[in-house]
Amino acid sequence: MTAVAIPTRDDVERARATIGGRLPRTPMLTSRTIGARLKAELFQRTGSFKARGALNKMSSLTDEEKRRGVIAISAGNHAQAAAFAAAAESVDALVVMWQGASEQKIAATRGYGATVDLEASGPGDAFDRLHELIEQTGRTLVHPFDDPVVIAGAGTVGLEIEDDAADADAVVVPVGGGGLISGIQTALGDRMRVIAVEPETSTALHTGLEHGEPTHVDPASIADGLNAPFAGALALEICKDIGRVLVSEDEIEHAFRMLYQRAKLAVEPAAAVGAAAWLSGKIEAENPVLIISGGNVAGQTAAAILARP
Repeated sequence: MTAVAIPTRDDVERARATIGGRLPRTPMLTSRTIGARLKAELFQRTGSFKARGALNKMSSLTDEEKRRGVIAISAGNHAQAAAFAAAAESVDALVVMWQGASEQKIAATRGYGATVDLEASGPGDAFDRLHELIEQTGRTLVHPFDDPVVIAGAGTVGLEIEDDAADADAVVVPVGGGGLISGIQTALGDRMRVIAVEPETSTALHTGLEHGEPTHVDPASIADGLNAPFAGALALEICKDIGRVLVSEDEIEHAFRMLYQRAKLAVEPAAAVGAAAWLSGKIEAENPVLIISGGNVAGQTAAAILARP
C-alpha cells in the first residue's frame, strides 16, 4: 500500500492474484427489460461481493494475528463473509452483530463457524461494543469497509467488469459504508465512469462528503445491507470527486421487483439500488453495468416487497 494507506490499482491486481483461484468469477448478465448489463455478485460465495475483501484481508494476516483470532462487525453480508474467510484460513472469528439483526444472517454466520456477539442494541452502539471487545481480546479487526486490503479485494469486481464489459460507459454501484465503491473506483476510476448510489434514507457517503469527514447518520432503508452508520475515511478520500445519486424507497422496491420478476434474480434490497437509479432515469449512459451486490434476503422481506403493487 502507499504511505497514506490509499489502495491502488496494483493492490487490486495483487488481490486478484491472492483470491482469484479461491473464489468464483461471477457472471455478467444482460437484461433487455432492464436495458443494462448486470454484474451478478449475488452468486459469489456467501451470497455477496463481501467474500472478496474478507478473504483478501484474512490471507494477508501474519501467523501471530491469525493465532490471536479475528473480530468483525456487521449485521449481514460482511458477517457471513468474515466467518467464511476465517474458516478458510483456519482462524477463530468473533463477529459483532446486534439485536434485531436478521435471524437468517445470524444463523448463516454461525454456520460458517464464527461466534456471534449480540450485546449491542443496534448499529449505533455496535461499534462501541466492537472496540470494547478488541481491547478485551486482542483480536485483529477485519473491518467491513474502511480497510485498504478489504477495499482492494472488493475492487476485483471492477477488474472482472473491465474484462467482460470493456465498452461500458458507466459502472453503477450500491453504497453503504463505501468499501465496494472505493474498490471499484480504485480499479476503474481512470478508465470508466463510476457512479455511487445510496438510498435517500441511508446517506453515509453523501453526508460524509458534505462534512469532509466520517459522519454518523441514522440509516433506515429497506436496503438494510447499505445501512452503515457512517462512511469510511478511505471512501471519502477515494470517492471525493465521484458521481452520486440518491434513490427513494419506492424506487428501490420497484427495481427489486423488476430484478426478481423479469431478470429472475433473487436479490436483496441493497442489490437493487443501482438498478433503481437506472430504471428511474437518474443515470445518463448508453452501456451501463449495474452491480447486483448480493442476494441474502429473508423470505418474508422478499414476499412483502413482491406483494406490493
